[in-house]
Amino acid sequence: MRRRTVLATALAVAAAPGVARAAAPGPSVTRTGTTTLDGRAIYFVSYDGLVNNNSFQKNGLLTYKGHQYAVWYTADRNAVVGRRALGASTWQTVKAGHTLRYDDSHNVISMGVSEIDGRLHLNMDSHSDGFTYVKSVAGLMDDPAGLSWTASRFGAPQSTLDGLTLTSRFTYPQFITTPEGRLQLSYRAGVSGNGRNGLAEYDGTRWTALGEWTSSTGTYRSEHGSSTARNMYLHGIDYDRGGRLHAFFTWREQNGAVMCASGGITNHDTGYVWSDDRGRTWRNDAGTVVGVTGGADRVSVTGTGLVVDPLNPDHSLMNQESQFTDSAGRPHAIISYVPGRFGQCTTGYVADRTAHGRAFHLRKNASGGWRKTEIPVPLDSSQRTRLILDRYDNAYAVLPYGRIAGASAASGHTDWKLLYDAAGLNAFGEVVVDETRIAQDGVLSVMYQEKSSGTTPSALRVADFRLPV
Repeated sequence: MRRRTVLATALAVAAAPGVARAAAPGPSVTRTGTTTLDGRAIYFVSYDGLVNNNSFQKNGLLTYKGHQYAVWYTADRNAVVGRRALGASTWQTVKAGHTLRYDDSHNVISMGVSEIDGRLHLNMDSHSDGFTYVKSVAGLMDDPAGLSWTASRFGAPQSTLDGLTLTSRFTYPQFITTPEGRLQLSYRAGVSGNGRNGLAEYDGTRWTALGEWTSSTGTYRSEHGSSTARNMYLHGIDYDRGGRLHAFFTWREQNGAVMCASGGITNHDTGYVWSDDRGRTWRNDAGTVVGVTGGADRVSVTGTGLVVDPLNPDHSLMNQESQFTDSAGRPHAIISYVPGRFGQCTTGYVADRTAHGRAFHLRKNASGGWRKTEIPVPLDSSQRTRLILDRYDNAYAVLPYGRIAGASAASGHTDWKLLYDAAGLNAFGEVVVDETRIAQDGVLSVMYQEKSSGTTPSALRVADFRLPV
């Protein structure tokens, strides 16, 4: 009865006329500590990125039931999984039984948790070819304090999902947990400029292929030329608190004739789709069905109502940036490109983005419209930015090199400013963010690798930042 009395009193005070309600705090970050995962992690620069810190890997760092998990490759190319209790300064590590095959930064390790049976799942080492899959014993994630962290807790590496073969050209594994506790795996089948996105689902007993849901065909025309093949690059794929599945994306065309200059990149437009039936049916922003997973009707470049922020291929738009949903289930994304004030034709993708690239916060507002705000911090990099929202819906952009900018929900996310300049981190560029920890204890964890040269290994670390509570 005491809890009911306290709650009733609190509600009465909140509703009483003339009683002021404390304003929600704005964005802030306080660095609380840094831990070392590996003093000598593998280091090589490929496609302008590192295999241990490509920000599109989901999840390279995650939190579940009071423990945090991380994955990486060591200097001797071993895939490793680390675990620590939240707040602990040291990590327990175990080898996953696989060694990295190629010096290709696409070949990241991604983690997922199937809540239905308490398993940790890993998918790794793929770029338009086969993958390696490893899963833990059931219940490992449910009892981290009682179950030892040893190699015996993990099964043997597989080249299928427990016997399910998806595609011989597999890239970009992203695990997502459904509201029912099942685990889904998003991936690309095909190659850059000619690929399709697919989904598979694990129900605690077996994996099932749901099928592909995007199309690589159709004709796209720019003012320079046309292209008849492409792939959709996801900024993410995430369930909100209400169970809706959200996906922002860009298109990459196969034919460079759509660009103003050969040194650019064929990415164009930011699109958005959603699903209320666990990824079986996809709808555009207006609610019209635009694709069916596993069916003949798929999300395509010629589909209606897909584009929420139009941009032609002449501005070096980044693919696979970042997305998040707020407490009301409204979708937010970070996109980045070279704004028109610096010219209408980028001629060198890396150089032009480094010199003039800017990140933008694109989000849906309460009235149902779309709004975009430039984050007034130069990228100084060709690489990606990560987005998260805190419990008050303040937004944070984790920029290249680990810099952090923030904007308040109270301002409508228009008051972006730099909160942390990353001085002393010596981070290479892109960082990996723990998307799952923020809701559990209000801490932003950022995994970064220190700059090195050639193939000299360097330290891989996790920095923790306290957010408003």
